Amino acid sequence: MTDDTWTILRVLQWTQGRFTERGIPSARLDAEVLLAHVLQRDRVGLYTHFDQPLEGDELSAFRELIKRRLAGEPVAYLIGKREFRSLVLGVDARVLVPRPETETLVEVALGLIGETPRVVDVGTGSGAIALAVKAARPGATVFAVDRSEDAAAVARANAIKLGLAVEVRTGDLLAPVAGDGPFDAVLSNPPYIASAELPGLPIEVRREPQLALDGGADGLVVIRRLVADAVALLATGGVLVMEVAAGQAPAVIELMTRAGYADAQATKDLTGIDRVVSARR
Repeated sequence: MTDDTWTILRVLQWTQGRFTERGIPSARLDAEVLLAHVLQRDRVGLYTHFDQPLEGDELSAFRELIKRRLAGEPVAYLIGKREFRSLVLGVDARVLVPRPETETLVEVALGLIGETPRVVDVGTGSGAIALAVKAARPGATVFAVDRSEDAAAVARANAIKLGLAVEVRTGDLLAPVAGDGPFDAVLSNPPYIASAELPGLPIEVRREPQLALDGGADGLVVIRRLVADAVALLATGGVLVMEVAAGQAPAVIELMTRAGYADAQATKDLTGIDRVVSARR
């Protein structure tokens, strides 16, 4: 990009081209989101001001974001936020970027619990699941747990910003809430990617915390532990709801059935993948 007149439209077109050359699938969307962030307006505002030239400081700030995006940094990290079920969550490199498929997990969970449940979100990251449940069920008692102190700090900050009373604790799986059961629901988006598959992930995914991605040799190491441990903390009729990788649902359903759960079943996400597995104690 040179320093002659750069209108919003020209900047978007140029950036879209660069992103497309690098194989970024959402090239136009990424360009619009980043430019809207720099200009502090929504994307509609870009379209209604296509002829507006950018100031020098705006161009400089946008160039820096382009460089970082081309280096593989996720857009959500670049703008510091991500929307999840209408909640605007603060996100950065300490946590996974919340994804649409995880909204399916929340939908399944809400369909299985009442108005005043006791719920724990295991591996909470940004707090997306826990906070979405609390927002939808104000009468719920919600805990959120993460092994990472950094991730827990992000979740706490989001809870405070959103004014949602979720208690965030740090520790391994359900250990931090062992004395707080029984729970009506244990929810989790656990690490479920097989270790050998991590190097082949898109570069922007590899920029996210490996602790939250690596599911061990077969991707099921953490899931096995959670299936086993949740039994002791779930109330009779309580539910375990987990997000899983494409193709993992049959194995997870078998794990649940062998552990004594009932009604184990898979729910498809918006792309048609069996993404969420649920069962009752």
